[in-house]
Amino acid sequence: MDQQLEANTSDYVKGFIASLIITVIPFYCVWAKIFTEATTYAVLFGCAIVQIFVHFKYFLHMEAKSSEGKWNIVSLMFTSIVVLILIAGSVWIIYNMNINMKL
Repeated sequence: MDQQLEANTSDYVKGFIASLIITVIPFYCVWAKIFTEATTYAVLFGCAIVQIFVHFKYFLHMEAKSSEGKWNIVSLMFTSIVVLILIAGSVWIIYNMNINMKL
């Protein structure tokens, strides 16, 4: 039990340090204005994607090693698809309302 707790603690520490680094990089890029605007947006987007994967791996423990982990990933993909459909449908409806109402 202690070995499992120690492994989880080290994972949390690794995840925390990675999250801090991935958070500081975009803040520094924006604050120091070291890149062009487009490059800064690319760095922000890239760090956001990496941050998502760090949180999935170290804090949510989303790994496909076990059957439970595989089901977690399947449910995450299903939820992502539903959210994307809702967002795309909302944008489509709002766009069509704007065009058809001619305001």
